Amino acid sequence: MTDRALDYVVVEGPIGVGKSRLAEQLAERMNAQPLLERSQENPFLERFYRNPREGAFPTQLFFLMQRAEMLSGLRQSDLFQPRVVSDFLFAKDRLFAQLNLDSHEFDLYDRVWQTLAPSVPAPDLVVYLQAPVEVLQGRLKRHAKGPEARLDSDYLERLAGAYVDFFHHYSDAPVLIVNSAGLDPLGSEAHLEMLLEEMGRARSGRHYFNPDKSVL
Repeated sequence: MTDRALDYVVVEGPIGVGKSRLAEQLAERMNAQPLLERSQENPFLERFYRNPREGAFPTQLFFLMQRAEMLSGLRQSDLFQPRVVSDFLFAKDRLFAQLNLDSHEFDLYDRVWQTLAPSVPAPDLVVYLQAPVEVLQGRLKRHAKGPEARLDSDYLERLAGAYVDFFHHYSDAPVLIVNSAGLDPLGSEAHLEMLLEEMGRARSGRHYFNPDKSVL
């Protein structure tokens, strides 16, 4: 990596893409603190998976408050703040809200989001992982537990499309867009090193990384 400061890095992408595992791996290599979403603490999540229409609003509101609380201690001006690698981007919370809430619910949700957003700092870099839906489903079957492992392809397709649209318009931080279908940072030291190098080069705007499977 270059010597450019990456004190707050976010790894993002749709369900099943492997963002949490990569965030932990990067945190270890960067001598950083992992800040991982605690979805198991959401008491409404099981209800959402059983009945999305009934469970979407409380599920989304709980995640919003939880994420804001987890990030409340981050201040980029604090010289003594440890490096952080997170597996969620606060601004992306609205993506799920727009996908799952009706118009009245979203209006109420958005009023809360607008109140909380100014206190949350933007990251120094977002690593956005992309993968085809069939890859997402395969990874969910291998690694997910409970209802996430049974998410259907239609929902994953809509979710992946919403991510593409979100990051097309996102401009609060540099974004490194990674084709994760060929990325294996846990199994390939070469891939991890290449990713770290690409992260160091991503100074502004959007950058793209398509790792070559032949180095595995």
